[in-house]
Order: sequence, then C-alpha cells, then structure tokens
Amino acid sequence: MAQAKTPTYNERISPGRMTWEEYLEWCSEDNDAEWVDGEIVWMSPVALDSGDITHFISVLLRHYVEHHDLGSVFVERILMRLATRPSGREPDILFVAKERRSIHRKKYIDGPADLAVEVVAEESRVRDRQIKFQEYERAGVREYWIIDPDKKQADFYQLDATSRYQAVPPDSEHVYHSAVLEGFWLKVDWLWQSPLPPVMSVLREWKIV
Repeated sequence: MAQAKTPTYNERISPGRMTWEEYLEWCSEDNDAEWVDGEIVWMSPVALDSGDITHFISVLLRHYVEHHDLGSVFVERILMRLATRPSGREPDILFVAKERRSIHRKKYIDGPADLAVEVVAEESRVRDRQIKFQEYERAGVREYWIIDPDKKQADFYQLDATSRYQAVPPDSEHVYHSAVLEGFWLKVDWLWQSPLPPVMSVLREWKIV
C-alpha cells in the first residue's frame, strides 16, 4: 500500500472563511497562519539561518529601542492588523513607536507598525517582496526591511512624501541608517557572518555599553 503523502503547509486544510474575530479565537501556537481577505494563509517552518538572523536583529533592536526609550519591539507570531486589505499579518519583527502605543491590543497590533522586518524564506520570497510589500506600503508601514539569507541580500524601504516606498541603499561602507529609529545604523555585512557577531560587540560600537 502506498504511503499517504504528508501535506505541505500550503496544502493544509483550510478551516474556511472566517471573520477577524473568529480568526483570533481560532489561531494558536499550533496554527501558524495569517489572515488575508477572510482566508487562512499557512506559514512554513522557519529555517535555522533565518531564525538566527531574526533573533540577532530583534535583540539589537530591543537593546537600542530600550536604551533610547523609543517604543516597543515585537518578534514573531505577533499579528499586525491592516484595514486596507484587510489582513492580519505576522512580520518576523515589528517596531511601534511609543507615541503610538494606543494601537497595542491583547492579541495584536491594530494598525501598521512603524517598522516591519521580514526574513525571507524560499517559499515566502514572492509574498514578502511583492504581496506584503504592496500591503505594507498601502497601509502606511513607514519602513520595511527585507532580509534574504540565501541570497545574502538586504533591501530597505522607506515611505516618501507621497506614501510610496523608496529603496534606501546602505552607504559606501555598507551601513544602513534607519529613518524610523533615530540614530540607528546597521552594518549589513554583520548579517552574513558565520557565526553572527556577538551582540555585546555591536552594542559597544553603538556606545550603548
């Protein structure tokens, strides 16, 4: 007898259309899925290198944001509700400025974050670079980072005066300067080092410690 094929994440059975409130009741740690136009979009497991880079960036951001009292950083499985599509997305990392803490809810962020970071996997490349790019731009996510470990490529976008994303390349020394996080800079080459740089060495360069 042929062995049954294990369904991929994209082939998992959808529970059907549901409202945002129904989705909040349904979603759990066992249901790693986003909500888009009333439908469930399954997420794939995180690769080790992607997980390491996500952790590295999130730790740096948390130290920087806490040191300068800029707001809140959220990592993985935190929903960002966008009314413009509508959708409930789970960026790998979110930053919300302290003056916008009113959008914090118990289970989600009710509106666009100030910064969203997606660490790309093979199956998410189109979603992160095209679909989410358009959603985040339209919703008003002020800054969007797309980090692709497989291609060793980091792309940074900032909303311009017309609310359209403009690519902002690192400078001649491969350093990216954030618009949302005042004074924050990141050496892009750090992301491709193996092992990743010790967090303390970065904090010393920032003169935080």
